[in-house]
Amino acid sequence: MSNKLRIQAASGRADTLELARKVNDYQTRMRSVTTRTMATISELSMYQATALKLSAEKAGVEAEVAAARVRLADGDAPTADAETEWRRMVRQKEVTAALREAQAVAQHILDAKGTVVTTTADPRPNAYIPERLGIPKPYGTFAPFKPQDPGSTMRHIRKPVLREIVI
Repeated sequence: MSNKLRIQAASGRADTLELARKVNDYQTRMRSVTTRTMATISELSMYQATALKLSAEKAGVEAEVAAARVRLADGDAPTADAETEWRRMVRQKEVTAALREAQAVAQHILDAKGTVVTTTADPRPNAYIPERLGIPKPYGTFAPFKPQDPGSTMRHIRKPVLREIVI
């Protein structure tokens, strides 16, 4: 009887070992699937956050476009930046036209005399730009620095003696 029970216990151990291996295999697969599922859920939440952010941005841009259309219907500029840019472009065209006009006048004067006139006058950056354009002073309140002629006190300062360099 004890031999019979030993054989039954031995066969039971083999079955138990086989069942333990299967359980371990299933647990490993379940952990792997759980990890992949969690990674997929994390990626999905990132895409959802991006979608929410982009939809909010889209709503903001649509509101901005609607406001611009209302301003255009009222006869105003669509945005403050657009108005500033438009004024800058108009001013640039006026300056360009004025410079072309000045060049044409200068060419006409040059053609009439046939010679180039040299002058000792200091060149002014805004010499040929009309005052009606309202161009600011090129240097603001600070004129360019021009050193003065050496004064009478310079006679006390010796000129440096240049030494010959010997190599």
